[in-house]
Amino acid sequence: MIDPILTGNIVAVTSARARRAAAETSFVAIAASLMLAVPAAAQAGQASTNLPDPNASSATAANPNEAPSADGLQAEGGAVAAGSPEIVVTGFRAALENAVAAKRTRDVVVESISAEDIGKLPDASIAESIARLPGLTSQRVSGRSNQISIRGFAPDFSTTLLNGREQTSTGDNRAVEYDQYPSEVVNQVLVYKTADASLIGQGLSGTVDLRTIRPLEYGRQVVSIGARGTYADAGKLNAGSQDLGYRVSATYVDQFADDTIGVALSASYLDEPYQIQEYNAWGFDTANPAAPGVAVIGGSKSYVTSTTLTRLGLQGTVEWRPTDSITTTFDAFYSDFNDDQIKRGIELPLSYAGTITDANGNTVPKSPLTDAVITDGLVTSGTFNNVEGLVRNDGFERSAKLYSFGWNGRWEGDNGWSAQLDASYSRTDRNEIVLETYGGTGFGPNTGATDTIGFVSGDEGTTFSPTLDYSDPNLILLTDPLGWGGANRQAGYYNDRDIKDEIKQFRAELEKELDVGFLASMRAGVNYTVRTKDLVPTQFFLVLPNDALSQVIPAEYVLESTDVSYLGLGPILSYDPRALLDGGVYDRVPNLTNDVISSAFRVNEDVITAYAQGTIDQEIGEADLTGNFGLQAVFTEQSSSGQVFNGAGFSELERGDDYVDVLPSLNLSLRLPSDWVFRLGAARQMQRPRMDDMRVANGYGYNTQEEIISGTGGNPYLRPIRSNSFDVTVEKYFGNSGYVAAQGFYKDLKSFVYNLEVPFDFAGFPLPTGAPEGTPTLGRNTQPINGEGGSIYGVELASTMQLGDLVAALDGFGVTGGGSYTKTEIVPTPGGEAEDIPGYSRWVLNGTAFFEKWGLNVRGSVRYRSTFVGELSGFGAARTRRRALDETIVDAQVGYDFSSGTLNGMSLFLQGQNLTDAPFVTINGQEASQVIDYQTYGRRFLAGFSYKF
Repeated sequence: MIDPILTGNIVAVTSARARRAAAETSFVAIAASLMLAVPAAAQAGQASTNLPDPNASSATAANPNEAPSADGLQAEGGAVAAGSPEIVVTGFRAALENAVAAKRTRDVVVESISAEDIGKLPDASIAESIARLPGLTSQRVSGRSNQISIRGFAPDFSTTLLNGREQTSTGDNRAVEYDQYPSEVVNQVLVYKTADASLIGQGLSGTVDLRTIRPLEYGRQVVSIGARGTYADAGKLNAGSQDLGYRVSATYVDQFADDTIGVALSASYLDEPYQIQEYNAWGFDTANPAAPGVAVIGGSKSYVTSTTLTRLGLQGTVEWRPTDSITTTFDAFYSDFNDDQIKRGIELPLSYAGTITDANGNTVPKSPLTDAVITDGLVTSGTFNNVEGLVRNDGFERSAKLYSFGWNGRWEGDNGWSAQLDASYSRTDRNEIVLETYGGTGFGPNTGATDTIGFVSGDEGTTFSPTLDYSDPNLILLTDPLGWGGANRQAGYYNDRDIKDEIKQFRAELEKELDVGFLASMRAGVNYTVRTKDLVPTQFFLVLPNDALSQVIPAEYVLESTDVSYLGLGPILSYDPRALLDGGVYDRVPNLTNDVISSAFRVNEDVITAYAQGTIDQEIGEADLTGNFGLQAVFTEQSSSGQVFNGAGFSELERGDDYVDVLPSLNLSLRLPSDWVFRLGAARQMQRPRMDDMRVANGYGYNTQEEIISGTGGNPYLRPIRSNSFDVTVEKYFGNSGYVAAQGFYKDLKSFVYNLEVPFDFAGFPLPTGAPEGTPTLGRNTQPINGEGGSIYGVELASTMQLGDLVAALDGFGVTGGGSYTKTEIVPTPGGEAEDIPGYSRWVLNGTAFFEKWGLNVRGSVRYRSTFVGELSGFGAARTRRRALDETIVDAQVGYDFSSGTLNGMSLFLQGQNLTDAPFVTINGQEASQVIDYQTYGRRFLAGFSYKF
């Protein structure tokens, strides 16, 4: 047996040039020995399955951001002396070793995860796996992680690539939602934390690159199938919902024509339920006459939500290598995603119910507060009288289709020259429908039966004690209980949002290997990206036919009542709102108000990126200095088209701008023979603004007092957020089996985007109603602008340790994880103080302990993030920001891998997610006792298998 630490030390003292020369030979030798070792391993009874390194099948091949001559991940993997017995490491331990190798060999600061085996990431979803990496975390939406925050920045500050190519998003802006990517089709994830001149489409906080299998590099035939069942222990919260689900997957990899053609095909289908208990407060009132100056709940809107998530994911790769110097690759990915929700609950106007005039002509609260108990500035219990509650039966459906195609052609000459061409296309078509329906005891305020409701407010929200039966179909009618619709008699609301996102990308590059002083190679290229994103909202008031004020729900639509007793509200009347709409129970009246029209946008971006980069490779005594330096010149032309509203009508307008960014970058890695690595990174970075901030749409009018034009809208002239960024890292490796690292970063944001009223020239805009001829076009507009930034900096600690390397008795045990502390001094509001930006958590900690031996694998994971500003969905799917409390998520898995006999290749596993049923909680400002949202998702248990042959 070769000591991996000793092997790593031996390899480390060789020059990087020698490593590159030996890499191909080593890889061939290792691959051949793996093939030959299968019978020997079986005879020796080793509890492992001899497979090629999955990382080596996705590291560099056909990835346009990788240099054709880049060191493979096996470059420092530790050669095996001739005649030495080979120890094969598989499973989670192998995935960790691949991650260590990826971090060790690259000259940028990178974190990575890789599949334990074909179609088998360490977690049930990509987002969960990524969120365990040092300095990264996620926000849960509907009980699942679907967006990633890197180094304290919101998801919109990072970008996501698929095999090195930019991807469209199912969201409204740039941030990719990861639940559109099945984990079974992803073989490796790299997260770049520092800039690189050859990395196209990089984000300011980081760049996530999802990678699929390269069949020729994988080097053997494999067929893998898998299935799992899912149980949500929250139960069936709504009529017709499910607590059981499943997912199935299959992967096929093979090589043909003397290994000159490779094919990899993957398919995954998912049908899984999510159940959510949601409490939501309207806010807290401090002007209630029964408790002046004391916070009391203003109202509540609480639901039980049942979600069915279905997704079909297909991925395919064809590689053709007609000669040793030419490789061409075609990738295709398709995702058909549907998130179908039913939400049922009660909305209660309480302290915010407004006022009425009593018999004596006095203005008094409509729903007076009595019996108030005050604790530490909060009314913790009491009674509201004369409450008019609304029964809500709402539907939400998001469907999205993602198409992604990429072609890459590489030529690697024997004279040191190499070249590549790359073309890709990504498109997302998304439709989102939000359907709200209202039920109450009568039409309009002060007409129906009212309730006397006791309440108790605490750190889990507010519970209630009603006196009315909200499940009685003779009491609860379809109507506009509070007169929200005015003349429209709004019995519901319908919001249909269509989003189309398209990216076309073309790239050409040349590279020349050199031996000139410290220069190992030079590469230069140009990339052209065209992106177009459209959002079109179509919104309607739902009214009852024939101008009816209210209507009893037809008996054929009434379903089993929904239990919201977790809030003390008991059963409520239930029906399928979509069935009522389809059955003609409602009519739709278009909502053509300015705020609806102005929320639409179309944004176009044409971006040319020219880049040049030099690779550094220099021996300094017994150490090696490696790295790169380079420059990107980014030429941007952007425009937005949409509607502007002058108070009387809408006009189509298009505006835009063009600008140039020059982005230098430097990455240095000093590698010592003792397996210490010291890194330095410096770069100018940028992040393009949110697309809805770039909309041209605007609503404006004539200010008669100041005799100027003023309005509110987007800003099609908005420039990127720019940063001067610096990274310092110290790493100690123990072969490829483990490491410890300390990483420090500092980002000096030279600009930031915030909303402000600023001088604005309305030249070219139609004159608003009421404005006299000759009114100056120079007025004021409230819009997103580029202003001064601030800084964000922090320290990250990370480690992976195979404990058996330290104490023989602990063979098979290991730990991996990290923690980060981040401080922000960004000032989003001019003249204000530094404040948290969305996604920022000061502390992020994660850790996994595992045991893997004799085919048995057991691991438990803990993920913690401190308080942060989260983004949630508000009325009409608009995003709203609230402070979320800290949370700790605990997951675990136990499994067994068969390595011999009839079941050889079979893996069984049982997973438990969110084992402590950690809630998602938001609060009112900084007041932890004033709970706005309290959502619980329950535990999830998954049992399944994978089988490869």
